[in-house]
Amino acid sequence: MSTKNTMTRRQWLTTMGKATAAGALVLAVPTFAQGSAGRVVVIGGGFGGATAAKYIKRRNPAIDVTLIEPAKTYYTCPFTNLYFGGLRTFEQQGHNFDELRSLGVNVVHDLAADVDANGKSVKLAGGQTLPYDKLLLSPGIDFRWNAIEGYDEAASLKAPHAWKAGDQSVLLKKQLETMPDGGTFVMVAPGNPFRCPPGPYERASMVAHYLKKHKPKSKILILDAKDAFSKQGLFQAGWQRFYGDLIEWVPLAKDGKVVRVDPATLTVETEFGQQHKADVLNVIPPQKAGLIAERAGVTNESGWVPVKHQTFESELVADIYVVGDATVAAPMPKSGFSANAQAKVAAAAIVDTLAGKTPAQAAFANTCYSLIAPDYGISVAHAYAIKEGKLAEVSGGVSPAKADDGFRKLEAEYGESWYKAIALDTWGTRS
Repeated sequence: MSTKNTMTRRQWLTTMGKATAAGALVLAVPTFAQGSAGRVVVIGGGFGGATAAKYIKRRNPAIDVTLIEPAKTYYTCPFTNLYFGGLRTFEQQGHNFDELRSLGVNVVHDLAADVDANGKSVKLAGGQTLPYDKLLLSPGIDFRWNAIEGYDEAASLKAPHAWKAGDQSVLLKKQLETMPDGGTFVMVAPGNPFRCPPGPYERASMVAHYLKKHKPKSKILILDAKDAFSKQGLFQAGWQRFYGDLIEWVPLAKDGKVVRVDPATLTVETEFGQQHKADVLNVIPPQKAGLIAERAGVTNESGWVPVKHQTFESELVADIYVVGDATVAAPMPKSGFSANAQAKVAAAAIVDTLAGKTPAQAAFANTCYSLIAPDYGISVAHAYAIKEGKLAEVSGGVSPAKADDGFRKLEAEYGESWYKAIALDTWGTRS
């Protein structure tokens, strides 16, 4: 990695202090305006949706806030890779909505089936219709089934993606545990953009940790639809140190793009006809915004949601705000941290707009920690600001390439602390 993209911990803390100060008006000052009550419906109970519902209610308790989320326990993708490495249980990924209810948020466990943007209402799968003044969507991702020939939803039961935490995560872990020593774990990594850019490579690290301990004759093959990935130099140096030649990464330029999957035989075929047989096949397919975003009419031809970065209101439909993985928000990555930060900005904008006020200037940050081995972490962190109406990166970088083991251990500890802090901030739960 270029030294231009690295920064010391002190520099990062200084940068984040400035970003926090710049965004304080957006993220911290309560509104509590008289006469600003309205009806807000939030769809999605993850890092984006739960945060938005919580912060809207905190800023003005008079606003009627309803959160729609099918799952009674929400399982997060961040830190699920540690489950594959044997460092966490799956139950530790689960969070409930008790705190949101205690704040007065109406939490409804149902599926949002449709949105009538003209009539300003949301129809639930159970038949209920909810009117709104403002609608916030945090729908996450859906998959482009059959974008890779042969890989549809049925195929994911044999070759799991595990890119939404839940049954797929448990299935992939069971397959890993029953894989023979000397077997091959094949991962198909997607092209950009996709949820959690460093995620596939942290997963490979954690699977490698598990295999090194339990099935040391095995191998990991990453077939990638791109030629570079997040924190690449740091990951590859860590792989070499801890796992030797256990992990092989094949980029696009070396025929890494998979175009066909045979789930029955766990075989994949690349762009130029090479076939690879897996004992465990983890296919992470191309992605798009969650289906409800399409039903609401806020997606464009890319399959993602263009938003006004100052408020995260849809560019296509008024009074609908969208945060998190579903959005077009580059250079911010599609991450849990990003969703949480965007949700706070959107929440402030909704409260201010309902009160007849102009939303304050927004500022954002993102940090992503990845674990390569126990007590060996790396990170990437950036601060963002609005320039000419668009998000722009203003500072940041990756962990130093030549950091010692003490620094890497601190990074691992920072990552664990980050997860606990953001879970507490989002759901009021600790894990």
